[in-house]
Amino acid sequence: MTSRALLSWSTAVLSVLLLTACEEEKKPYAWQLPPGFPEPFVPADNPMSEEKVELGRHLFYDERLSGNGTMSCAGCHEQQRAFSDAKATPSGSTGHAVPRNSPGLANVAYLATYTWANPVLDTLEKQALVPLFAETPLELGMGTRLDEVLQRLREDARYKELFLAAFPEDKDPIHEDNVVKALASFQRTMISGNSPYDRYLQGDSTALSAAAKRGMELFFGERAECYHCHSGPHQTNSFRSKDTKLSERDFQNTGLYNVDGLGAYPVNNTGLFEFTNNPKDMGRFRVPPLRNVTLTAPYMHDGSIATLEEVLDFYMAGGREVTSGPHVGDGRTNPLKNPLVRPFELDAQERADLIAFLESLTDMDFVNDPRLSNPFDG
Repeated sequence: MTSRALLSWSTAVLSVLLLTACEEEKKPYAWQLPPGFPEPFVPADNPMSEEKVELGRHLFYDERLSGNGTMSCAGCHEQQRAFSDAKATPSGSTGHAVPRNSPGLANVAYLATYTWANPVLDTLEKQALVPLFAETPLELGMGTRLDEVLQRLREDARYKELFLAAFPEDKDPIHEDNVVKALASFQRTMISGNSPYDRYLQGDSTALSAAAKRGMELFFGERAECYHCHSGPHQTNSFRSKDTKLSERDFQNTGLYNVDGLGAYPVNNTGLFEFTNNPKDMGRFRVPPLRNVTLTAPYMHDGSIATLEEVLDFYMAGGREVTSGPHVGDGRTNPLKNPLVRPFELDAQERADLIAFLESLTDMDFVNDPRLSNPFDG
C-alpha cells in the first residue's frame, strides 16, 4: 500500500472512530421508569449520563462536600425515610437552625419548583446551590470554603476517575459547576413508582386493601377534596416533565397560622410572600408530594404536625387554632387560606380508610434500592 493510500485509509478509519464516538456520546440516557411515568425534564446544558449519576451518588453521601467536612446531603435526606430526616427542622453543618422541614426526595425530577416556597428555583441544578452555598441559614457551608472542598476531591483518586468519566470533555473537571450537575443528575434518578397504589393502577386489583380502596374514594371525592391540591401521579399540583408545555408553579395557604387575625404567618416563615412581597402570598407554600408520606413525618413546611392522624385532624377542622406560644391565632379563620380548606366530617372508619390509602403510597423498593444507597458503605 502506498503512503498516500495508507494515509487515506488511516483518515477514513479515524473518521469512522470519531463518528462512532460521537454517536455513543449522543446516545440517550436509558431511563428506568415505572409504567405510565413520563420522561423527566432535563436542562439542555446537563444531559443525563450513567457516569454523572454515579458521581452524583458519591457526592450526595460524602461529608467532605460540606465546608467543615462533617455533613453530607444525606445528613438531611436519609434513604430509609424516603430521603427526609424525621426532624421538624434540621440543622446545618455548623449547627445553624434551618427554619423549614427537609422534604422527601421521591420523584423530585418531576417538580416544577424546588424548596418550599421559592418560585425561581425551577431546576435541581438551581436548587443544589442553596444547601451548598447559602449562608443564611448555613447548611453545607461550601461557599466560604469552596477551594478547600474542591481540593479534598482532587486529592481523592476515586474522584479523579469519576469526574473524568462524567465530564470527559473537561481538562480539569473537578469544579463547582460539575459538582452541581452531578448532584442534580443523581437526584433525577430518585424515581418511586412501585407502591401498592402504583400496582393497583397498573391492573393488580389485589394490591390495595378494601380499606385503602375506600380511602382512595374519599381522597379523590368531594367530601375530603384532597385531590384538588394533591393531584396527578405524585399527588401534588407542582409537576413538570420533558413534554410539559407550561410548568405549574402552585403555592397554597392552608390556614396553618393566623398570628394577627389578618392572615399573618410567623415572621421567619412567611412563604411565597418572602419573594413577591404581595400580601396575598402570605403563608403560601408549595404543595408537597404524598408518595411515601408515611415515611416523611413530621409534616408541614415547619414540621409542626407530628403524625398523619394529626394532619387529618387539621384538615377536617379547616385549619389550625394555635392556643399557646408565640404564634397564637386561629388559622381556621385565616382570610388568605385556600377556600377548599374547609371543615368536613369523617367517622372513625372513614378516618382509618383515608390513612390506609396514604399508607398505600409507600414504595419499599425505593427506600431499599441499592442504586440510591450510600456507595461508601461496605
